[in-house]
Amino acid sequence: MIKTVIFSGSKTRHLSERIAKSFGQPLGKSITEKFSDGEINTFLNDSVRGQDVFIVQSTGAPAENIMELLLMVDAAHRASARTVTPIIPYFGYARQDRKDKARVAISAKLIANLLQASGATSLITFDLHSDQLQGFFDIPVVHLQASPVFVPYIKNLGLDNLIIAAPDMGGVARARRYASYFNADMAICDKHRVRANEIASMQLIGDVKGKNVLIVDDIIDTAGTICNSAKLIMEHGAESVRAVITHPVLSGDAYDKIQKSVLTELISTDTLPLKQVCNKINVLSSADLFSKAIHKINRQESISALFLQ
Repeated sequence: MIKTVIFSGSKTRHLSERIAKSFGQPLGKSITEKFSDGEINTFLNDSVRGQDVFIVQSTGAPAENIMELLLMVDAAHRASARTVTPIIPYFGYARQDRKDKARVAISAKLIANLLQASGATSLITFDLHSDQLQGFFDIPVVHLQASPVFVPYIKNLGLDNLIIAAPDMGGVARARRYASYFNADMAICDKHRVRANEIASMQLIGDVKGKNVLIVDDIIDTAGTICNSAKLIMEHGAESVRAVITHPVLSGDAYDKIQKSVLTELISTDTLPLKQVCNKINVLSSADLFSKAIHKINRQESISALFLQ
C-alpha cells in the first residue's frame, strides 16, 4: 500500500499542522539547520522510499523559504519518493510574471523552473496572482481557489444590498466570480501607480450608495490599496466596507493602516502567519481544503468538487 507523508517547511508550520490533523495523521519529521555562514541544510527523518510526499511551504520573503522548499523537494526525490508534490499556499514572486519593462527577470517563471529541476512531480497552490501562472509549469498543477473558504462565512454575515468591489482593474475577473455567485452588482476602484506599492490616484466606477461593499483581492501587502479603496467607497455613501484577502503578506506599517482604516473587517486565510494581532483581521483556515485535495489526489479522483460551481 502506498503511504502518504506530509512534511512542513519553516514558513508554514502553523498551517501544515492543521492540514496534517485534518488529513488524519501527524506531520513527517524533518530538520532544517543553518551553518554559521547562513547556508541551509535540510534532512527528512522519516523514510519516503516509494511513498507519496507532500511538502507544505509558502514561498514569500525572505528568499530562504524558497531555498528550504527546493532542498526538501530534492531530498525527497533523492530518497526515492514515488511522487513529490510541493503544496505552496502562497506562491511568492507571483507578481513578477512578465516583462513590464526592459531588462527585468520573470521571477515567477524562474521559481517554476527551479521547482521542476529540484524533482517536483506535481504542484498544489492556492489563489495564484494570475491564473496563467499555471502555464509556467510542465508538471500537473492543482490550483485551488479561496472562494470555498470565504463564501460560507460571507453568507453567514447575512449582508443586505451586497455589492462586490475590485480594488483595481487587475482584480476584476476575481471580483466578477464572487459577484456572479452572490448575484450582486460590481464596483471597481481604478488606481494609477507611480511605482510599486505607491498609488498616485484612484477613482470609483459604480454606485455603492447605501450598499454593504465587499472588496475582493488575492494579496494584501502594504495595505495601501485596500485602505484607500475602502475610504473612497465610504466617501461615495456606502453603508459598510469589508475585504476578503487570501494572502496576508502585510509588510511595513500595514497593520497600523488596517487598524486605522474605515474597514469593518478584513477577512483572510492562513497561507501566511500574522506577524501581530489586529482586531480588524479575521483569519479563516484553508487546511481542510488542502487536506481534501491530498485525499483526492491519492485516490486519483477529480478535484472539481473542491470548486464552487
